Amino acid sequence: MSLRFSTVDVDGLKLFYREAGDASRPTVLLLHGFPTASHMFRDLIPELAERYHVIAPDLPGFGMTEQPARDQFGYNFENITNVIDRFTEVLGLDRFAIYIFDYGAPVGLRLAVKHPERITAIVSQNGNTYLEGVSDAFAPVMAYWKDPSQANRDALRGLLTPETTLFQYTHGVDDPNQVSPDGRNLDDFYLARPGNDEIQLDLLLDYQTNVALYDTIQAYLREHQPPVLAIWGKNDPFFIPPGAEAFKRDVPKAEIRFVDSGHFALETHAVEIGAAMRDFLARHVG
Repeated sequence: MSLRFSTVDVDGLKLFYREAGDASRPTVLLLHGFPTASHMFRDLIPELAERYHVIAPDLPGFGMTEQPARDQFGYNFENITNVIDRFTEVLGLDRFAIYIFDYGAPVGLRLAVKHPERITAIVSQNGNTYLEGVSDAFAPVMAYWKDPSQANRDALRGLLTPETTLFQYTHGVDDPNQVSPDGRNLDDFYLARPGNDEIQLDLLLDYQTNVALYDTIQAYLREHQPPVLAIWGKNDPFFIPPGAEAFKRDVPKAEIRFVDSGHFALETHAVEIGAAMRDFLARHVG
Protein backbone atom coordinates (compact mmCIF):
# COMPACT_ATOMS: atom_id res chain seq x y z
CA MET A 1 0.00 0.00 0.00
CA SER A 2 1.28 3.44 -0.93
CA LEU A 3 0.05 6.05 1.56
CA ARG A 4 0.44 9.70 0.61
CA PHE A 5 0.10 12.81 2.77
CA SER A 6 -0.88 15.96 0.89
CA THR A 7 -2.22 19.48 1.28
CA VAL A 8 -4.45 21.08 -1.34
CA ASP A 9 -5.72 24.64 -1.75
CA VAL A 10 -9.51 24.72 -1.50
CA ASP A 11 -10.59 28.27 -2.35
CA GLY A 12 -7.76 29.70 -0.27
CA LEU A 13 -7.93 27.16 2.58
CA LYS A 14 -5.02 24.72 2.92
CA LEU A 15 -6.63 21.35 3.52
CA PHE A 16 -4.62 18.28 4.58
CA TYR A 17 -5.59 14.78 3.51
CA ARG A 18 -4.38 11.20 3.37
CA GLU A 19 -4.66 9.20 0.18
CA ALA A 20 -4.03 5.55 -0.60
CA GLY A 21 -4.82 3.04 -3.31
CA ASP A 22 -5.23 3.16 -7.06
CA ALA A 23 -7.10 6.29 -8.21
CA SER A 24 -8.69 4.29 -11.04
CA ARG A 25 -10.60 2.17 -8.50
CA PRO A 26 -13.82 3.17 -6.70
CA THR A 27 -13.26 5.96 -4.19
CA VAL A 28 -14.11 5.84 -0.50
CA LEU A 29 -14.18 9.19 1.34
CA LEU A 30 -13.49 8.82 5.08
CA LEU A 31 -14.92 11.61 7.25
CA HIS A 32 -13.68 11.81 10.84
CA GLY A 33 -15.38 13.11 13.97
CA PHE A 34 -14.72 15.10 17.15
CA PRO A 35 -12.13 15.72 18.48
CA THR A 36 -9.96 13.76 16.10
CA ALA A 37 -8.72 13.96 12.50
CA SER A 38 -7.84 11.66 9.61
CA HIS A 39 -5.27 9.92 11.79
CA MET A 40 -8.20 7.98 13.29
CA PHE A 41 -8.20 5.98 10.03
CA ARG A 42 -4.55 4.89 10.29
CA ASP A 43 -5.57 1.24 10.85
CA LEU A 44 -8.59 1.22 8.51
CA ILE A 45 -6.88 2.64 5.43
CA PRO A 46 -4.62 -0.42 4.95
CA GLU A 47 -7.72 -2.64 5.17
CA LEU A 48 -9.27 -0.85 2.16
CA ALA A 49 -6.41 0.42 0.00
CA GLU A 50 -5.72 -2.85 -1.85
CA ARG A 51 -9.14 -2.61 -3.51
CA TYR A 52 -10.20 1.03 -3.25
CA HIS A 53 -9.00 4.58 -3.71
CA VAL A 54 -9.16 5.98 -0.18
CA ILE A 55 -9.27 9.69 0.68
CA ALA A 56 -9.34 10.98 4.28
CA PRO A 57 -9.32 14.77 4.80
CA ASP A 58 -8.91 16.72 8.03
CA LEU A 59 -11.96 18.95 8.48
CA PRO A 60 -11.45 22.70 8.99
CA GLY A 61 -10.57 23.31 12.64
CA PHE A 62 -9.18 19.79 13.03
CA GLY A 63 -5.89 18.03 12.51
CA MET A 64 -3.40 19.38 9.99
CA THR A 65 -5.89 21.44 7.97
CA GLU A 66 -5.43 25.18 8.24
CA GLN A 67 -7.29 26.81 11.13
CA PRO A 68 -8.44 30.30 10.07
CA ALA A 69 -9.49 32.72 12.78
CA ARG A 70 -13.18 32.72 13.65
CA ASP A 71 -13.65 36.17 12.12
CA GLN A 72 -12.32 34.82 8.81
CA PHE A 73 -14.19 31.49 8.72
CA GLY A 74 -17.53 30.64 10.29
CA TYR A 75 -17.15 27.33 12.09
CA ASN A 76 -20.46 25.66 11.38
CA PHE A 77 -21.41 22.42 9.69
CA GLU A 78 -22.76 24.04 6.55
CA ASN A 79 -19.47 25.84 5.91
CA ILE A 80 -17.45 22.71 6.67
CA THR A 81 -19.65 20.74 4.26
CA ASN A 82 -19.10 23.36 1.56
CA VAL A 83 -15.32 23.07 2.02
CA ILE A 84 -15.41 19.27 1.73
CA ASP A 85 -17.74 19.56 -1.26
CA ARG A 86 -15.22 21.82 -3.01
CA PHE A 87 -12.38 19.55 -1.86
CA THR A 88 -13.94 16.62 -3.71
CA GLU A 89 -14.34 18.79 -6.81
CA VAL A 90 -10.75 20.05 -6.67
CA LEU A 91 -9.56 16.43 -6.47
CA GLY A 92 -11.90 15.42 -9.29
CA LEU A 93 -13.95 12.98 -7.21
CA ASP A 94 -17.27 12.77 -9.01
CA ARG A 95 -18.56 9.54 -7.41
CA PHE A 96 -17.61 8.04 -4.08
CA ALA A 97 -18.75 6.03 -1.10
CA ILE A 98 -18.67 7.80 2.27
CA TYR A 99 -17.61 6.52 5.66
CA ILE A 100 -19.22 8.74 8.28
CA PHE A 101 -18.37 8.91 11.96
CA ASP A 102 -19.57 11.36 14.62
CA TYR A 103 -19.13 14.91 13.15
CA GLY A 104 -18.35 13.32 9.81
CA ALA A 105 -21.96 12.11 9.64
CA PRO A 106 -23.66 15.50 9.25
CA VAL A 107 -20.94 16.56 6.82
CA GLY A 108 -21.24 13.43 4.67
CA LEU A 109 -25.03 13.32 4.78
CA ARG A 110 -25.33 17.00 3.88
CA LEU A 111 -23.11 16.19 0.89
CA ALA A 112 -25.43 13.33 -0.01
CA VAL A 113 -28.50 15.58 0.14
CA LYS A 114 -26.76 18.15 -2.11
CA HIS A 115 -25.35 15.60 -4.58
CA PRO A 116 -27.25 12.31 -4.34
CA GLU A 117 -25.87 11.25 -7.72
CA ARG A 118 -22.32 11.29 -6.36
CA ILE A 119 -22.86 8.92 -3.43
CA THR A 120 -22.32 5.25 -4.26
CA ALA A 121 -22.75 3.88 -0.72
CA ILE A 122 -22.81 4.95 2.93
CA VAL A 123 -20.93 3.29 5.77
CA SER A 124 -21.98 4.74 9.12
CA GLN A 125 -19.77 3.96 12.10
CA ASN A 126 -21.52 5.62 15.01
CA GLY A 127 -22.60 8.35 12.60
CA ASN A 128 -26.08 9.32 13.70
CA THR A 129 -29.02 10.94 11.91
CA TYR A 130 -31.97 9.81 14.09
CA LEU A 131 -33.29 11.25 17.34
CA GLU A 132 -33.41 7.80 18.91
CA GLY A 133 -29.66 7.54 18.42
CA VAL A 134 -28.93 10.57 20.63
CA SER A 135 -28.21 9.61 24.24
CA ASP A 136 -28.82 11.54 27.46
CA ALA A 137 -25.13 12.46 27.42
CA PHE A 138 -26.12 15.34 25.11
CA ALA A 139 -28.22 17.05 27.80
CA PRO A 140 -25.64 19.77 28.61
CA VAL A 141 -25.20 20.50 24.89
CA MET A 142 -28.97 20.71 24.41
CA ALA A 143 -29.17 23.14 27.35
CA TYR A 144 -26.69 25.33 25.47
CA TRP A 145 -28.88 25.17 22.37
CA LYS A 146 -31.92 26.34 24.34
CA ASP A 147 -29.98 29.10 26.12
CA PRO A 148 -26.69 30.00 24.39
CA SER A 149 -25.48 32.00 27.37
CA GLN A 150 -21.84 32.37 28.30
CA ALA A 151 -22.49 30.27 31.41
CA ASN A 152 -23.87 27.39 29.36
CA ARG A 153 -21.01 27.76 26.87
CA ASP A 154 -18.45 27.64 29.65
CA ALA A 155 -20.17 24.58 31.11
CA LEU A 156 -19.14 22.65 27.99
CA ARG A 157 -15.42 23.39 28.30
CA GLY A 158 -15.02 20.13 30.19
CA LEU A 159 -15.72 18.32 26.91
CA LEU A 160 -12.41 19.71 25.57
CA THR A 161 -10.19 18.28 28.32
CA PRO A 162 -7.80 15.31 28.15
CA GLU A 163 -10.01 13.49 30.68
CA THR A 164 -12.97 13.65 28.29
CA THR A 165 -10.84 12.57 25.34
CA LEU A 166 -9.67 9.56 27.35
CA PHE A 167 -13.29 8.74 28.22
CA GLN A 168 -14.34 8.92 24.58
CA TYR A 169 -11.59 6.51 23.55
CA THR A 170 -11.93 3.95 26.35
CA HIS A 171 -15.54 3.91 27.56
CA GLY A 172 -17.22 0.69 26.52
CA VAL A 173 -13.97 -1.03 25.59
CA ASP A 174 -13.47 -4.41 27.23
CA ASP A 175 -9.74 -3.83 27.75
CA PRO A 176 -8.66 -0.16 27.69
CA ASN A 177 -5.06 -1.34 27.31
CA GLN A 178 -5.96 -2.27 23.72
CA VAL A 179 -6.47 1.43 22.92
CA SER A 180 -3.30 3.13 21.77
CA PRO A 181 -2.58 6.39 23.61
CA ASP A 182 -1.20 7.91 20.40
CA GLY A 183 -4.55 8.92 18.91
CA ARG A 184 -6.00 10.59 21.96
CA ASN A 185 -2.76 12.39 22.79
CA LEU A 186 -2.63 13.80 19.26
CA ASP A 187 -6.26 14.89 19.61
CA ASP A 188 -5.40 16.69 22.84
CA PHE A 189 -2.52 18.43 21.09
CA TYR A 190 -4.86 19.76 18.41
CA LEU A 191 -7.49 20.79 20.98
CA ALA A 192 -4.86 22.76 22.89
CA ARG A 193 -3.99 25.01 19.94
CA PRO A 194 -4.72 28.71 20.57
CA GLY A 195 -8.32 29.49 19.68
CA ASN A 196 -9.39 25.91 19.05
CA ASP A 197 -11.51 25.78 22.20
CA GLU A 198 -13.76 28.56 20.89
CA ILE A 199 -13.98 26.86 17.49
CA GLN A 200 -15.15 23.63 19.13
CA LEU A 201 -17.71 25.48 21.25
CA ASP A 202 -19.03 27.16 18.10
CA LEU A 203 -19.49 23.74 16.52
CA LEU A 204 -21.22 22.33 19.60
CA LEU A 205 -23.72 25.20 19.38
CA ASP A 206 -24.22 24.68 15.64
CA TYR A 207 -24.76 20.93 16.05
CA GLN A 208 -28.44 21.74 16.59
CA THR A 209 -28.66 22.49 12.85
CA ASN A 210 -27.73 18.87 12.17
CA VAL A 211 -30.60 17.62 14.32
CA ALA A 212 -32.91 20.05 12.51
CA LEU A 213 -31.89 18.39 9.22
CA TYR A 214 -32.68 14.83 10.35
CA ASP A 215 -36.06 14.84 8.53
CA THR A 216 -34.41 16.11 5.32
CA ILE A 217 -31.68 13.48 5.49
CA GLN A 218 -34.18 10.72 6.20
CA ALA A 219 -36.23 11.85 3.19
CA TYR A 220 -33.06 11.60 1.07
CA LEU A 221 -32.50 8.06 2.31
CA ARG A 222 -36.08 7.04 1.55
CA GLU A 223 -36.05 8.55 -1.94
CA HIS A 224 -32.64 7.42 -3.14
CA GLN A 225 -32.15 4.14 -1.22
CA PRO A 226 -28.35 4.28 -1.14
CA PRO A 227 -26.65 1.09 0.03
CA VAL A 228 -26.13 1.51 3.79
CA LEU A 229 -23.93 -0.37 6.22
CA ALA A 230 -24.34 0.82 9.81
CA ILE A 231 -21.55 -0.79 11.82
CA TRP A 232 -21.41 0.63 15.33
CA GLY A 233 -19.54 0.27 18.56
CA LYS A 234 -22.49 -0.94 20.59
CA ASN A 235 -21.24 0.60 23.86
CA ASP A 236 -21.01 4.17 22.53
CA PRO A 237 -22.21 6.51 25.33
CA PHE A 238 -23.13 9.27 22.85
CA PHE A 239 -24.69 7.64 19.76
CA ILE A 240 -26.54 4.56 20.94
CA PRO A 241 -27.57 1.41 19.00
CA PRO A 242 -31.16 2.51 18.19
CA GLY A 243 -29.59 5.13 15.91
CA ALA A 244 -28.02 2.37 13.84
CA GLU A 245 -31.17 0.25 13.74
CA ALA A 246 -33.25 3.26 12.64
CA PHE A 247 -31.56 3.27 9.22
CA LYS A 248 -33.71 0.26 8.30
CA ARG A 249 -36.82 2.37 8.68
CA ASP A 250 -35.81 4.47 5.67
CA VAL A 251 -33.55 2.00 3.84
CA PRO A 252 -35.10 -1.44 4.45
CA LYS A 253 -32.10 -3.21 2.89
CA ALA A 254 -29.64 -1.42 5.19
CA GLU A 255 -27.18 -3.77 6.86
CA ILE A 256 -26.82 -3.30 10.63
CA ARG A 257 -23.88 -4.70 12.57
CA PHE A 258 -22.46 -4.10 16.02
CA VAL A 259 -18.99 -4.58 17.42
CA ASP A 260 -18.16 -4.89 21.11
CA SER A 261 -16.52 -1.52 21.46
CA GLY A 262 -17.26 2.12 22.22
CA HIS A 263 -17.37 5.40 20.31
CA PHE A 264 -13.95 5.05 18.67
CA ALA A 265 -14.56 1.50 17.49
CA LEU A 266 -11.70 1.61 14.97
CA GLU A 267 -9.24 1.69 17.86
CA THR A 268 -10.10 -1.93 18.70
CA HIS A 269 -12.01 -3.32 15.69
CA ALA A 270 -10.41 -1.86 12.56
CA VAL A 271 -9.75 -5.32 11.09
CA GLU A 272 -13.34 -6.46 11.64
CA ILE A 273 -14.83 -3.21 10.36
CA GLY A 274 -12.48 -3.25 7.38
CA ALA A 275 -13.53 -6.79 6.46
CA ALA A 276 -17.21 -5.87 6.72
CA MET A 277 -16.62 -2.85 4.53
CA ARG A 278 -14.78 -4.83 1.86
CA ASP A 279 -17.64 -7.32 1.70
CA PHE A 280 -20.30 -4.58 1.62
CA LEU A 281 -18.50 -2.40 -0.93
CA ALA A 282 -17.71 -5.34 -3.20
CA ARG A 283 -21.42 -6.08 -3.47
CA HIS A 284 -22.56 -2.51 -3.99
CA VAL A 285 -19.68 -0.51 -5.47
CA GLY A 286 -17.48 -3.08 -7.15
